[in-house]
Amino acid sequence: MSWAILTRFVRSMAHSSGAKKHIQIDVSSDTVCPWCFVGKKNLDKAIDQTKDKFDFEVRWHPFFLNPSAPKEGVKKSDFYKQKFGAAQYERIISRMTEVYRGLGLEYDTSGLTGNTFDSHRLITYAARQGYDKQNALVGELFFNYFCEGKYIGDRQVLLEAARKVGIEGAADLLDDPSKGAEEVNEELEKYSSHISGVPHFVINGKHELSGGQPPEVFVRAFQAAAN
Repeated sequence: MSWAILTRFVRSMAHSSGAKKHIQIDVSSDTVCPWCFVGKKNLDKAIDQTKDKFDFEVRWHPFFLNPSAPKEGVKKSDFYKQKFGAAQYERIISRMTEVYRGLGLEYDTSGLTGNTFDSHRLITYAARQGYDKQNALVGELFFNYFCEGKYIGDRQVLLEAARKVGIEGAADLLDDPSKGAEEVNEELEKYSSHISGVPHFVINGKHELSGGQPPEVFVRAFQAAAN
C-alpha cells in the first residue's frame, strides 16, 4: 500500500470514528412492568441496528407502579385478577403472551409479584460499576420475572442476577435495607416524579418517548437527537 493511499485510509478511519455521536438514554421503569421489558428489547434492537453510527449510554431509573405492594409478595394471578377483574385479566394475559412471543419470549404468569424497592436499590447501585452492567442487570431481572416466574423481591433471585452479570458487593447492599435507599429516592424525584407511566425514555435530555415503542421509532429519535 502506497503512503498516499495509507494516509487517505487513516484519515478516512479518523473521520468515521469522529462522526460517531453520543446518545444518552435515560429510562424510567419498574421491574414488574411488562411493557418495560418490551421497550427494552426494542431499544436493544434499535441500538444494535445503529451502533455503527452512535455511541450509546443507557441509564435506568426507578419508578413504582405499586409503591405499597407487600415485600413478602403475593401470587401474580391473584393480584392482577383482583386489580383488573377476571375477564380483563385474561385479555391482558392473552395480549402480553402474543407480544412476548413476537419477541421470541414466553410470558410466564406464575410466581409472585410484590414490592420492587430492593430491585431498584440493586439497579441504582449497579450503575456505579458501569452502565453496561446496569443495563445487563435490568435485562436479567426482567427475564427472571416475566419469563421464569421468579420473584424479584427475593434476595436470592437478586443476588443470582447480580452474580450473573458481574456486579460486586450486592450481598452487602441487600443485607442493609437502608443502603442505597436515599439514592433510589433521589433518582425517583429527579427522573420519574413528573411522569405517570412507564417505560419512559429521554434521549440526550430532550427527546421523550413513552411505552413499548417499536425499534424504528427509537432509530428516528436517535437521528433527531444527533441532529
